[in-house]
Amino acid sequence: MASFFQNLWESIFTPGPTPTLLVATNVTFAALQVVLASMLLATYSIHFIILSGICAGLWMSINWFAGELIIHQIQEEEKARKAKAAQIPTSSDDSETEVEASKSTASLGKGKKPTPEAAAVSTVVEPAENQGELKLRVPAEEPGSSQGLKSGVSTEDEWEKVSENENEKEK
Repeated sequence: MASFFQNLWESIFTPGPTPTLLVATNVTFAALQVVLASMLLATYSIHFIILSGICAGLWMSINWFAGELIIHQIQEEEKARKAKAAQIPTSSDDSETEVEASKSTASLGKGKKPTPEAAAVSTVVEPAENQGELKLRVPAEEPGSSQGLKSGVSTEDEWEKVSENENEKEK
């Protein structure tokens, strides 16, 4: 029994449906159905019939989804096996370095096709050239603007202007 709980704990952290997790799920839903049936017999309430139907639907959907996941895992394993079997074994004469390969590719000239060995090795990514530099836009200096800030007018300056306009209207 202790090994079951240990396997259950480990199966939580294992991707996909594990047999231990499926057993625990099915036992839990069966126990819930027994509890709902006993509550139905004790109270004769329709609510427990509805809850039992919801529980059965959820139980079936979880088992269906776990089955679909298992089918998908089997298909992925078959694809991996086929891809591994279809790999062309590479020759042991791959002693050419990336620098030598890029030199040989560069020396081919126009109109010549590179050899497969040089094309396979020379997959070096070069950074793009800078098109231009970014310039920081500086607002025109105004007499009341705060200096050193990116925006020329701060919120406090705007409120001061509003206050000054209100004071002038009152006069």
